[in-house]
Amino acid sequence: MATSVPRRVIAAVSVSALLLSACATPIAGADGRYAKPIGTATVTANPTPYSTALVCLGNYARQYKLGAPRIAVGRIADYTGKEESDGSGRKVTQGASLMAMSAFAKAGMPLVERFDTSVSELELKYTNNKLISDDPNPAADGPSDPRKIFAGQVPGSDFYVTGGITELNYNIRSNGADLAAGDRDTDGLKGRFRNSIFVMNVAIDLRLINTRTLEVVDVISYQKQVVGREVGIGLFDFLNGNVFDVSGGSGALEPLQLAVRSLIERAVVEMTANLYGMPGPQSCLTSDPLGGSTTGLTGGYVPAYNNTGTNNGTTREDPARWSDKRDPAVKPTLRGRY
Repeated sequence: MATSVPRRVIAAVSVSALLLSACATPIAGADGRYAKPIGTATVTANPTPYSTALVCLGNYARQYKLGAPRIAVGRIADYTGKEESDGSGRKVTQGASLMAMSAFAKAGMPLVERFDTSVSELELKYTNNKLISDDPNPAADGPSDPRKIFAGQVPGSDFYVTGGITELNYNIRSNGADLAAGDRDTDGLKGRFRNSIFVMNVAIDLRLINTRTLEVVDVISYQKQVVGREVGIGLFDFLNGNVFDVSGGSGALEPLQLAVRSLIERAVVEMTANLYGMPGPQSCLTSDPLGGSTTGLTGGYVPAYNNTGTNNGTTREDPARWSDKRDPAVKPTLRGRY
């Protein structure tokens, strides 16, 4: 009997090793992969509680044919200075400017690029040196006429947004309970339970600036609290000389980067409502959400063709759209065919 336990342990370990080897192997399979990635979640929209309001603003402006100024988004930097303790990077997203661009697009505001103009500047340099052609197939047709540069071909911005993420405060308040109980005998059953909640916050300061005069026309400062919780339970016991330590728990933290997106979208809602002259949320009750809208929870677009009634603009928020697993209209095809 004394040798049966080790044999059982060896057998269990062997079975576990075989199961693990089925998941990953150093020999590629017929599909050219060592392992199949797990997970079947589709791509979805990434809204905040203020995304619907942004779309409403765009619908309101379109319904009443309101002229919208051109917006450029500058640098919205992280000024908190907080970094991960393991040196893996910053605590807060460095993409706040990109979030602001998406927010203005949801509201139907015309955007001009000022954040990354490296490609346009290189194209302009090549064009100035007569190296760029607009011929779709210049190599086959021989030398082509170079692209021309016209005065005033780049539209300017009327306003631009800049600012930063200015606060990240940990453990504003926390509370919890930690209970431990058990037999006084060292070999007796013991248990432990814990439940804790903590609150932190993040804040932004943004400003809207008149591009021509550099006059600051709108300043907004917002903060949002983020909550986290942790629940755990554990049991510890000796049974016939065997040690059993069973524990379980769950934890959840409200996404910090989504909180930053919410802050930016709330600020953009207020700035855009001012620029559109929209009286308030009650105007959403009378705005027409249909009629060729080019904005939505995923952002906005300029139609390449006059087909807003049949193009893919109205299905961008559908998580099953274009997925070969969920959309029956899409058939899997081999990549790289032409």
